[in-house]
Amino acid sequence: MGEGRVSVIGLGEMGRVLASSLLDAGWEVTVWNRTAARADALVERGAVRAGSAAEAVRGGALVLVCLLDYGTVRDVLEPAAGELEGRALVNLTNGTPGQAAEFAAWAAGRGAKYLDGGMMAIPSTLATEEAFIFYSGDESVLTGHRAALEVLGTPHYLGRDTGLAPLYDLALLTAMDMMFAGFHHAVAMALSREGGSAAGVTGHLVPWLTNMARVLPAFAGEVDAHRATGAAPALSQGLDVQRAGALNLIAAAREAGVSTDLLERSRAQLDALLAAGRTDWDSPLSVRQVRGEPLV
Repeated sequence: MGEGRVSVIGLGEMGRVLASSLLDAGWEVTVWNRTAARADALVERGAVRAGSAAEAVRGGALVLVCLLDYGTVRDVLEPAAGELEGRALVNLTNGTPGQAAEFAAWAAGRGAKYLDGGMMAIPSTLATEEAFIFYSGDESVLTGHRAALEVLGTPHYLGRDTGLAPLYDLALLTAMDMMFAGFHHAVAMALSREGGSAAGVTGHLVPWLTNMARVLPAFAGEVDAHRATGAAPALSQGLDVQRAGALNLIAAAREAGVSTDLLERSRAQLDALLAAGRTDWDSPLSVRQVRGEPLV
């Protein structure tokens, strides 16, 4: 079954780094991609080129898949389904919890030991100390192949529920997306007046956001405590103070000619909480509102 070998299916930008990192760490690696030329540089470095996805699956006890989406994964592995029996299959393709659960059932029906993964890295940071990867599903895959998987990033096993890894992955990516939106908004505001610059505002933005990020574990603790005991959060300003600040953010953005769409949504949430008779920010309550659940 190719014990000690790792197969990588999918050689896009991230897949090539996956294979390259394993080669750098001394692993025997089999690679396959529908566009065969993408494997050339890896083959020159010692990787084995598989002639098909089925051959790639046969080439390693651990099979890593990194493709565009779950539909592509299914299309690629369907012809190789007969080779999956007993294989450790790790899907590092970005997708939703529902897609992960559906594909896990498909893989189990073919006899594979399935683990879903969410890579918290970009190609340039994969296989560095900063990289970490969420895993959920069959824990025996992680315990049996930890040495290879640790090459790629620190593994964090979340549980048997296959949907947990993609859920955490997309939750973190959502926070990143909103942070980047905030960054571009801040830069646009800074550039609206003579003397403002992107580099200038960013030089102050990075330490400010870094400092504010340190507060997040305390907020998280309050959310969990509220869920467990109903304890009221205590780490925030009153809603009236926050709304006054939100109005200033909106006014300044308008003066700068910058879109206020995201800020207006925050103001609307504050208005709804105040209209419901709330005076203090209730983090769990805000979560319910974002979900569209009743405020009271």
